[in-house]
Amino acid sequence: MIRSNPNGEYPKIEKSAYVDPSAVIIGKVKIGKNVFVAPGAVIRADEKGSSIVIKDNCNIQDRVIVHSLGNSMVTIGENTSLSHGCIVHGPCEIGKYCFIGFGSVIFRAELKDGVFVECKAGVLGVDVPTGRMVGSGKMVDTERKAKRLKTVSKKFKEFSRTVLKANLDLLKGYKKGKE
Repeated sequence: MIRSNPNGEYPKIEKSAYVDPSAVIIGKVKIGKNVFVAPGAVIRADEKGSSIVIKDNCNIQDRVIVHSLGNSMVTIGENTSLSHGCIVHGPCEIGKYCFIGFGSVIFRAELKDGVFVECKAGVLGVDVPTGRMVGSGKMVDTERKAKRLKTVSKKFKEFSRTVLKANLDLLKGYKKGKE
């Protein structure tokens, strides 16, 4: 379902993107090229002054929620994966080549490029430096915790690339099926 918000603002979705019919996209949302939006995803910029930008080659997987508070913005950088059931709540900025793990919550935070968040983690009210890793179940809610995060390993960088490729393949398959 793609519809306007109460202010009459409609989503803008690039033609090369794929949005599953069961996804819900409301309001001032801009979706870039080759973005895959999976079943059950909800992307809402419906509060006054809110907006969401999802840049090229991202994947928004099943049951992901992206929502922006009034007078705030959510930006998702290129080649980023928001995996099953995670919540990204604005104001929030996520850099390029990031991975947000299953069931994780990102709120009032800025994640620089290449950040990897494992499953069921939380990043609240902090800036996470480039290329850092938030482990499963961890809560990063102070600048001190954010600065002490380890660097993302080669293994997790490769996993992130694999997820990007798999979702780009899904996008192509679903787009082909619509022809």
